[in-house]
Amino acid sequence: MESLRTLVESLVAQLAYDPKAPLLFNSGLFLWLFAGFALIYALLQRRLTARLLFVTAFSYYFYYKSSGTYFFLLAVVSTTDFVLARAIAASARPAMRKLFVTLSLSLNLGLLAYFKYTNFLAEAFAGITGGHFQPADIFLPVGISFFTFQSLSYTIDVYRRQIEPLSRPLDYFFYVSFFPQLVAGPIVRARDFIPQIRRPLALSRTMTGEAVALIAAGLVKKAVISDYISTNFVDRVFDNPLLYSGVENLAAVYGYALQIYCDFSGYSDMAIGIALLLGFRFPDNFRSPYKSASVTEFWRRWHISLSSWLRDYLYISLGGNRKGKVRQYVNLFLTMLLGGLWHGASWNFVAWGGLHGAALAIHKMWMRATGQPRGGLRTTGWRRAVAVLLTFHFVCLAWVFFRCHTFDTAAQMLSQIVTNFQGSVLPQLLTGYAPTMCLIVAGFLFHFAPHRLCRRWQAVMAAAPLLVQAIVLVLAAYVVIQVKGSEVQPFIYFQF
Repeated sequence: MESLRTLVESLVAQLAYDPKAPLLFNSGLFLWLFAGFALIYALLQRRLTARLLFVTAFSYYFYYKSSGTYFFLLAVVSTTDFVLARAIAASARPAMRKLFVTLSLSLNLGLLAYFKYTNFLAEAFAGITGGHFQPADIFLPVGISFFTFQSLSYTIDVYRRQIEPLSRPLDYFFYVSFFPQLVAGPIVRARDFIPQIRRPLALSRTMTGEAVALIAAGLVKKAVISDYISTNFVDRVFDNPLLYSGVENLAAVYGYALQIYCDFSGYSDMAIGIALLLGFRFPDNFRSPYKSASVTEFWRRWHISLSSWLRDYLYISLGGNRKGKVRQYVNLFLTMLLGGLWHGASWNFVAWGGLHGAALAIHKMWMRATGQPRGGLRTTGWRRAVAVLLTFHFVCLAWVFFRCHTFDTAAQMLSQIVTNFQGSVLPQLLTGYAPTMCLIVAGFLFHFAPHRLCRRWQAVMAAAPLLVQAIVLVLAAYVVIQVKGSEVQPFIYFQF
């Protein structure tokens, strides 16, 4: 009896919220929970309302495991925006429509401002006035930046008459809370997702194969490449750049560029794959961003759901390119500046966004001056190779400010690279961190491989028997278990 009680207590502890152990796609607990979830989901295949209720309930539990009782914020946002969208559509008077969409903006951005920026703004105010800053104890709910932007896109689209409002609250709760993309994106637009909600569930072997290919690739990117190079090299250098030579600092910058790509694109791959297993298609969120020949192209390939959101709901709202060239450059800069602040309440993120905003504006000027169309996407041959190299190193420079917690640390790292390079240390670096360096090289080779190879991998898995697909997924999980450390590393974008 005592052993049974201990077992029950252990099970309850596993299922309860633990701030030190959020529920992650690459955790063993999620694997078991998803196995049970998938079984019930399959049994509810022909019972639409029951299936939507079940997925919504599981999604809220998933969020509870990430942020505890703050899941009520998700319910508040969903309820309010559902009601406001209906009111916007029903209002004939433009003034009332503006009032309702303003209320939606105020709620979502107000929540984001309170939980994410209260301490940042208070510290900035104290610095300006010379007052004393005492940080408030405010918990940042996981994924609040993502689900508020997703919900906002719905009310704004209804206001712009681009979509019709939903009539069923359950459908909207399902859309906002859908767990594969809930806590770290992609930011899925209502017009892309909502039409899929009430379609008959039809999961083909091809869809299963594509999903397995994406999930397996995502697991390897995150748990094998990103986590390994992070814990064994990158974090050590970024935490104490003065203890390492310039060549080691530069290697850490390259390593972080790969780490954040594999971490976030790995999450996106798994999110898209899991959604596909449930019969839903998400748009791509990454398209080999380091192959970009310009900063403009980079933002068409990196975190596509966010960059397109910023373009459609911020840049265009600021005036876009409709109010002259100078205003367009200012709008580009402001959009990226605010995009940097979206990533975190820190001046380092503002600097990162400002660098990208300035680069976008300068590139736009250059394109106009030279008469090159479509952001230089038609550049080929050696010119493109040089442009890719320059773009990559600019992005890496910006990553230094993104990753470092303070400007002092960023300055120290850049100073070591410029003034204390010590190229003679390179052989020791390659031998002392041989597995890490091999993973970094392999990761970049994989990234720069022709895109058709990735498509070919998905096509092979789509054509494979279910048994082969299952074996591939098990092998990927086995490799992850063998490589990962004692603790499961959270995804970088969980903090945003």
